[in-house]
Amino acid sequence: MAPGTSSPSSPKLTSFIHRTHAPHHIRKKTFDSPPVKKYRSMEDIMARAKYAVVEKEDYGSLMCEQCGTGEKPEELLLCDKCDKGFHMKCVRPIVVRIPIGSWICPKCSGVKKVKKFTQRRILDFFGLPRDLPDFRRNNSSSRDAQRRRRRPRPLVLQKKRRRLLPFVPTVDPARRLKQMASLASALTALNMKFCNSLTYSLGMAPRDANQATFENGGMQNLNKEDTKTLERCIAMTKRGKFPPLMVVFDSCQGYTVEADGPIKDMTFLAEYTGDVDFIKNRETDDCDSMMTLLLSGSTATSLVACADKRGNIARFISGINNHTPDGKKKQNCKCVRYNVNEESRVFLIATRDISKGERLYYDYNGYENQYPTQHFV
Repeated sequence: MAPGTSSPSSPKLTSFIHRTHAPHHIRKKTFDSPPVKKYRSMEDIMARAKYAVVEKEDYGSLMCEQCGTGEKPEELLLCDKCDKGFHMKCVRPIVVRIPIGSWICPKCSGVKKVKKFTQRRILDFFGLPRDLPDFRRNNSSSRDAQRRRRRPRPLVLQKKRRRLLPFVPTVDPARRLKQMASLASALTALNMKFCNSLTYSLGMAPRDANQATFENGGMQNLNKEDTKTLERCIAMTKRGKFPPLMVVFDSCQGYTVEADGPIKDMTFLAEYTGDVDFIKNRETDDCDSMMTLLLSGSTATSLVACADKRGNIARFISGINNHTPDGKKKQNCKCVRYNVNEESRVFLIATRDISKGERLYYDYNGYENQYPTQHFV
């Protein structure tokens, strides 16, 4: 007769196992720590939350939150989120024209935090290869580069010719990275992508619509010497050598551009780039960064370059107040439309010598007196 031992499936052993050892699925729940919940701040929640516009019965007592007065009610803007009023000249940055759609004050819109741009992020942002010789660690010093760049000046002064000059990039690679980082930060803050040429997107104007022969106004032809200058400038930008310009933020004007080095008269600064579209499609657009590209006499075939989704440093150059003499004196560059290989393009060119630290200004109404500049500083 077999000995009276309990098998593993006997009731006594089973109850013993249940009392001393927890099953695997119970042990996992007992000993594993619960996941840590991350809560967002109240400011982040309010910034992302949807809002509804609640109209008041009477806005007759509306006051500006900045100056505390209700003067010039035609210039009072009403925030669609906090329902508070602001004068167009009191809000920072100032608003030059009444928005077509909804408008949110700077406090309610919030400021997008831009992470610090490293050298690798800067080169990737501008689509440049990471192994550029100028940005390597074992590159030569700036003094050696300046010594190689020095050329003997002619003893005989020649008559000045009005031709385009190529920009002279900053010699120090570290300083150039800082200039590029300022532009990358400004574009990122506005949810824009860098683009150094005109873009023809689906649903907008096609490339064959931009023909210089359709021009009904004034356009200059780019001669051979200036064409070589343009090609040289484009080649330099592809090597990470840009004009000595720095994008800075002004509390009143917003993003502006300063010269980070001396710039000579007639120097090529940048091409105004962006999405090419017909003027007819942008008649009710609230974009404040449109440049006239082609004037054919009809809004259905005339073109504009819209720098609202993609662009370059030309999008941040400020405009002058052409209603005051002091405003006109600030102008130190101009936009000129050129016929380049039977295609219309807009270049920004220095109109006089620009010193380091000087802000760049040009006339927004160079071709059409439609943009309101009376509120410009």
